[in-house]
Amino acid sequence: MLYIVSTPIGNLKDITFRAVETLQQVDIIAAEDTRHSKILLDHYNIQKPLLSYFEHNQVKRGEEIIKLLKDGKNVALVTDAGTPGISDPGFHLIRLAQENEIPIYVIPGATALITALSASGLPAHAFIFEGFLPVKSAARRKKLGGFKDERRTVIFYESPHRIVSALEDIKDVLSDPVVVVARELTKKFEEIKKGKASVLLAHFEKSKPKGEIVLLFNLTVEK
Repeated sequence: MLYIVSTPIGNLKDITFRAVETLQQVDIIAAEDTRHSKILLDHYNIQKPLLSYFEHNQVKRGEEIIKLLKDGKNVALVTDAGTPGISDPGFHLIRLAQENEIPIYVIPGATALITALSASGLPAHAFIFEGFLPVKSAARRKKLGGFKDERRTVIFYESPHRIVSALEDIKDVLSDPVVVVARELTKKFEEIKKGKASVLLAHFEKSKPKGEIVLLFNLTVEK
């Protein structure tokens, strides 16, 4: 069986009993970054063989994992943080398992986009998640332009190195909407800031952010 196991997005205590139990019982754990996952596994004294499974080896390693599953091994898929398949190569392995009629069980848990949305104060009855914004400004502005008539809350993941550029493009393309920047969620230096894109832009130009960022906006919200 293939187990899709959600892991904490920051605080190691944010893992379910069922997730720990599953990781203790499977034969092999496929991890996006084995070094990163080992920190969590060591914390809970889980000693299982680790296989790296990431974007650049997903085809070859995916075939290897399917063979292990067909040989009767139970495999757990974990990502660096949160739920596998959300903005990571996990979907490729899940699809392979489906094509090979291998049973799949999901162990639900934390996801950064939902954590940020629940704390944002933005409308949450309808929203869309768009993964990461394009790296280059021209492509990013084109992408953002497609949301000019969007009434739902829009959610992105963003790098701390690009958040200033992203906020500048949001301000210019979408007429300075209300934005929420949520970073380091569940960690010691968690920060959730809400305001006009221009205001947050000025803030982060002075105070360079660190850590993983979730970026949200809703064009119907005025404050």
